[in-house]
Amino acid sequence: MSANYTFQGNAYRKIEPMQEWTNQRHESALEPALAIIDPHHHAWDDSRGRYLMHELAADTNSGHNIVATVYIEAGSMYRADTSEAMSPVGEIEFANGIAAMSASGAFGNTRHCAGIIGHADLMLGHQVKPVLEAMIAAGNGRFRGIRHSVVWDTGNAARFGRRQSPRHQLLDPTYRQGFAQLQPLGLSFEAWLFHPQLSELANLLEAFPQTNVILNHVGGLLGIPPHDGNRDEVFAIWKNNLQQLTKFPNLTVKVGGLGMLYCGWDFHLRDLPPTSLDLAQAWKPYVEACIEIFGVDRCMMESNFPVDKQSCGYEILWNALKRITTHYSEQEKKSLYHDTAARVYRINI
Repeated sequence: MSANYTFQGNAYRKIEPMQEWTNQRHESALEPALAIIDPHHHAWDDSRGRYLMHELAADTNSGHNIVATVYIEAGSMYRADTSEAMSPVGEIEFANGIAAMSASGAFGNTRHCAGIIGHADLMLGHQVKPVLEAMIAAGNGRFRGIRHSVVWDTGNAARFGRRQSPRHQLLDPTYRQGFAQLQPLGLSFEAWLFHPQLSELANLLEAFPQTNVILNHVGGLLGIPPHDGNRDEVFAIWKNNLQQLTKFPNLTVKVGGLGMLYCGWDFHLRDLPPTSLDLAQAWKPYVEACIEIFGVDRCMMESNFPVDKQSCGYEILWNALKRITTHYSEQEKKSLYHDTAARVYRINI
């Protein structure tokens, strides 16, 4: 999709250089009163850099009306003194700590981590149930479900996953035994995979029509080799794969993640970060296609921060999405930016 795409060392850039770069561009928030639930962000303090309560609040307080957020697993703060299976419970405790700090009001009006998504190894099969139960207990009423990513591709895109997933993992019987534990506990599943894998998600949804499933990042649009040919051809494949999923009412879609490097744009290589108009022009066909396919009641706008900080600042990202949806009705915007996320993640602010 972009001939200028290159990896810069690791698949992800560190927080501190990204922050210095994005600080070169600021914009006033468009439609600043529009209430937003940001349904997808992370937090960490490790080799990737530091993005904790202060850094998160600096972004959510940058001008848009972010009323609540949902924390998505990022391999942060796993327990060191327990089994490998139980170690991800530490991330729920970590995110719940951020939520408690936020609930004090000391970091603004946003209720950060009002919903929490963790990671549990579904390859444990039936034995994942006690892990899920421990996460429910650790979440203090905020835990909503898990993400066990299955990103796989023939090219370099696999480097963007934190774990090496085998091909066709969604079809694995043991993985599905683990997946079957979610719905009886009232838990949801975050589907992170790439757009050539979407037919496998359709197969999973056929088998589990009652489980709440949220597709991450517009279905994992790839624009790097071997998917960096004609942009229109890639778009058509991506859109056709998404359309296969419309018949599953238990599926909703996060509209965002388009700032990830595997999408293939060159924004991260520019001396100055892009404007919201630059981003809107690039992202508009993908955003509008998602909304056209699934409707506003099954779509929710996301930031995917700090990962998408690789391509832009937080206030710039939301301005770009607002530019794309400027002609939508007030009720449609309410669904896209707030109501769908509130319903799916059971957030009442």
